[in-house]
Amino acid sequence: MSALGRGMAETTEAQAFRDSLRSFVQREIAPHVDAWDEAGEFPRALYRRASELGLLQLGYPEALGGTPCGLRWRLIVSEELARSGSGGLLASLFSHNIGLPPIVAQGSPQLQQRVVPPVLAGEKIAALAITEPSGGSDVARVKTHAVLEGDHWVIRGEKTFITSGLRADWLTVAVRTGGPGAAGLSLMAVPGDAVGLHRTPLKKMGWWCSDTATLHFDAVRVPAANLIGEPGSGFRQIMGNFNGERLLLAAGSLAFAEVCYEDALDWARQRETFGVRLVEHQVIRHKLMDMRMHLRATRALLSEVVQLHDDTPPGVPLAPEVVADICLLKNQATQTLQFCADQAVQILGGMGFMRGTRCERIYREVKVMTIGGGTEEIMKELAARQLG
Repeated sequence: MSALGRGMAETTEAQAFRDSLRSFVQREIAPHVDAWDEAGEFPRALYRRASELGLLQLGYPEALGGTPCGLRWRLIVSEELARSGSGGLLASLFSHNIGLPPIVAQGSPQLQQRVVPPVLAGEKIAALAITEPSGGSDVARVKTHAVLEGDHWVIRGEKTFITSGLRADWLTVAVRTGGPGAAGLSLMAVPGDAVGLHRTPLKKMGWWCSDTATLHFDAVRVPAANLIGEPGSGFRQIMGNFNGERLLLAAGSLAFAEVCYEDALDWARQRETFGVRLVEHQVIRHKLMDMRMHLRATRALLSEVVQLHDDTPPGVPLAPEVVADICLLKNQATQTLQFCADQAVQILGGMGFMRGTRCERIYREVKVMTIGGGTEEIMKELAARQLG
């Protein structure tokens, strides 16, 4: 049973969906992940395939080509794709889940129709561009600015560490349209083929098959209608968007931690040292039980927070206590991932250090999970402020 499934009973429909996903991962993803990692990308056709299976559409309005549903269904997708052991695949294939929500929530009907349906159909790729070379978590200090000239916004500045930044056909970009601080921020939809947009690839410790880029906006002109919501509403949109991103990061972290536990347990049952199986050594059994303890505690918190999130009516802001718990869940899940990845590599020994094993790849990708969506330190501070 899945990490999420152990925390709550799944319907027959959900279990059937999970089973079909697991088959898809085993058949069409897992055999190719190592080659995609070495190549630094996965086939663009995979977006279309994910759409055919209904994965990209989950949680989006039917009028835009989506499938309305609670967060639980997206978490099932995260869990099952995590079984491939590739965080980079998960990040880029579903980068639209952080790029599209502001457009769905605040974009004009015309902008929504231009951007959202092609992305959900797997024909286009969407990404979110907030982080800048001068700072990441301090969103209120964004420097990239946009000036209205006639019926176009002219954008100048830089963004970095942007997932799907190289291939994205649509970028949801944080820009400064007003004065300093949070009140001066706006979000804007920028087409990937805009004149003056230049992209530089970045090499990373992990997530190799996920394209990551620095974006340069050299007087990029976009129609005034591409503004998402009202001028100055960007900070509020970004903060709301972070809640969903952090929940998905937490679910993915837990799922990768579960993979580490499964592989370590399987190895310990087969590998022999000093005439006995590894699992028969007390020190190894204790490592495995420590992993299980962390997993079960995180799983229980995830189940509770997802329930609170899904019980909140659409359009109603999450209660401060729920936002605080999302932040703490993100820390709990990534710390569980760090612990389980470290213990798994230790149990696998030399094999855990070899490329081509799931634990080796996950171990390299732990830190991006603790940093992305807000660092541990920022999460603690934000949670404290929500409860203050």
